[in-house]
Amino acid sequence: MDRLARLGRRLRRAVLRRRRLLAALAAGVAVAAGLQTVSGPAVPTTSVLTAARDIPGGSVVRLGDLTRVAFHHDSVPSGLLHTATEVVGRTTAGPVRSGEPLTDVRLLSGSMLAAYPGRVAAPVRIGDPGAVALLRIGDRVDVLAADPSGEAGADVVATDAPVIALPRRVDTGSSMVSGGLVILAVPESTAISLAAAGVSGFLSITIHS
Repeated sequence: MDRLARLGRRLRRAVLRRRRLLAALAAGVAVAAGLQTVSGPAVPTTSVLTAARDIPGGSVVRLGDLTRVAFHHDSVPSGLLHTATEVVGRTTAGPVRSGEPLTDVRLLSGSMLAAYPGRVAAPVRIGDPGAVALLRIGDRVDVLAADPSGEAGADVVATDAPVIALPRRVDTGSSMVSGGLVILAVPESTAISLAAAGVSGFLSITIHS
């Protein structure tokens, strides 16, 4: 009995000496359990190809323009381009903000003409760059060709043509290039007429409301 009593006293003393450590461990376990309960399960995310910086409209996308960001699964937009090979080398249809996901409608390609069956993308240089500055992607315009000498009236070359891209102005240092460039979706026959009118006439636009 004396031996058992001595063993019990030793055990109690050992427990008392380590009570602070045991209390700290118990508190840590309780905090960890509480945090697990509050945080809940991990939210599923998807790696999305986005712009690493602001990309001006009409720019050719380079690999350095791209990065990947984790998006909540429910916030991933439709038409998303998944790989860099689908994006690099293509031209932006309009300005792309830093962090914006790269989708099919943000880049100039055949897919942009999907809504305009039977049409082609026609680059048209308008004489007044100020008029081009008023345009936005999706606007519709009429294109008029006037005789630079003023001896003849203006002819309507294209009507109700949607603007599908607005390439940024590039300073070439040449006085031969002027005006503003617009990409329009038009029938092939109209594209031919626009090309001919651009050689011999001064092109201007009227913007539909």
